[in-house]
Amino acid sequence: QVQLVESGGGYVQPGQSLRLSCTASRGYSSINAMAWYRRAPGKDRELVAAITRVGSINYAESVKGRFIISRDHAKSTMYLQMNSLKFEDTAVYYCRAYGDEGRPFGSWGQGTQVTVSS
Repeated sequence: QVQLVESGGGYVQPGQSLRLSCTASRGYSSINAMAWYRRAPGKDRELVAAITRVGSINYAESVKGRFIISRDHAKSTMYLQMNSLKFEDTAVYYCRAYGDEGRPFGSWGQGTQVTVSS
């Protein structure tokens, strides 16, 4: 069974950067796609970015040009480099992993908090 651990959140000012990590403690070889989601206060969870095993990538329009998703297979880890952060990027960020059939592994984790504030 795939287990994911998110890390890297924090408190930053607008315009600054953060890098989130999502490491699969086991089962990484079973994963096809991985994705970052976020839930802002009072809003529904939304997809931020996704990347497949072979590197196909999708971004939400709101983060295109600012965020970069990547994976390091050797480290069983997915990253989200977040640049030019805005107030509206404040949210709890979650990662998710999917098998070849597109079904998610496990349940949502606790996520990592990103707060953008002056």
